[in-house]
Amino acid sequence: MRAKKKLSRAVALALAATLSGCQSKGSVTEVLDPAQIAAPNAPAGVAAATAPQATQSLGTGSTKITMLLPLSAPGIAGEGGRKMLDAARLAMTDLGSNLITLTVEDTRGDAGYAKDLAVKAITTGSKVVIGPSELPAAQNIAKLSGSNRPPVLALADNFAGGPGVYAVRLSEADSAAAGAAAIATKGAKKFVLLVASGANAGVVEKRVANGLSIYGASLAVTLPYSLTDGGAKAIADMGSLVETPDAVIVASGDASPSPMLAALKSKGIPSKTTKLIGTDRWLEHPMDPLFEGAYIATLDQGETGPIADRFKTTYNYRPDVNVAYAYDMVALTAGIASAVGPDGFSKQVLENPSGFRGSTGLFRFRADGSSQRSMPFYRVEKGALKLVEKSTSGF
Repeated sequence: MRAKKKLSRAVALALAATLSGCQSKGSVTEVLDPAQIAAPNAPAGVAAATAPQATQSLGTGSTKITMLLPLSAPGIAGEGGRKMLDAARLAMTDLGSNLITLTVEDTRGDAGYAKDLAVKAITTGSKVVIGPSELPAAQNIAKLSGSNRPPVLALADNFAGGPGVYAVRLSEADSAAAGAAAIATKGAKKFVLLVASGANAGVVEKRVANGLSIYGASLAVTLPYSLTDGGAKAIADMGSLVETPDAVIVASGDASPSPMLAALKSKGIPSKTTKLIGTDRWLEHPMDPLFEGAYIATLDQGETGPIADRFKTTYNYRPDVNVAYAYDMVALTAGIASAVGPDGFSKQVLENPSGFRGSTGLFRFRADGSSQRSMPFYRVEKGALKLVEKSTSGF
């Protein structure tokens, strides 16, 4: 135990020194804080790459890291991949160029090819793999056997994680769990989960149930709902199964939650006795008047502030959440390499319960590969998010 604490403190001190340029006694939760990083001497107005190469190498450090991005994929996937490449470049300029050598491979948005690239990186000396962003590829990698393989920091959306294959992004399950936990701390005990039918429904249910159990609350019932009927059957079932729940959680997945919210409103929810809890996925859709009064736990957009201005100056466009996730993962690998060297990417370090703070806020990785995040808790008022609490987590 003493050795573990000593290692955690060593990581905290070394990472803080890397990011701020001086020794620090800050905790490990502060070591990735982008606010501590001085602005780099990068030329202003450098445009983002328009013709990405299949393989690119950044930095000259002794620690070899592979990053898998859909650089040439069509549409939104390719755009996101190119943004993440720009984020990686900025992180390398800030703190990683002499600590790690980052090899960036283009997955082309092809899940099978992404998996092959990951296997190649795992078996040819990479200390960490950042990516892929293709969900099937991440899921396949998580099924691979082998206890000595390097860790994978998967960038796939709604990836549940697996041993040694860590889910980086905030998932709908975590957002729902954090929102439910925040309401449970106020004394709510009886919750209903309305979740869009599909492969992710069980993951959301498990995560929410576990989060509520910490506060002595529970799910009275989970009702998967079909988008074809707007959730009408699930709402009818809820009325017959649960009398006056303290809160109703709506996890709508990719679809808009508005049809379900309309059905709930017809039943008088939200009300003084029943709270309505949404998820970060709601915010991927235009703010609807039906969102009014709902509570949502999501990332603090202000956390990206310390890197946002530098990013905009360097690449001529505003960063988004893709940029924040990619920046944080490159920063994390560079910091660990600085603290404990090329062989320091152990479970003990990556699963440090104190976690890390980056441009996406405070996060930590668990042994099952899932990530947990502390995030602000908001209420929708007059079409905008109004801060209720600065931090909630559900763990």
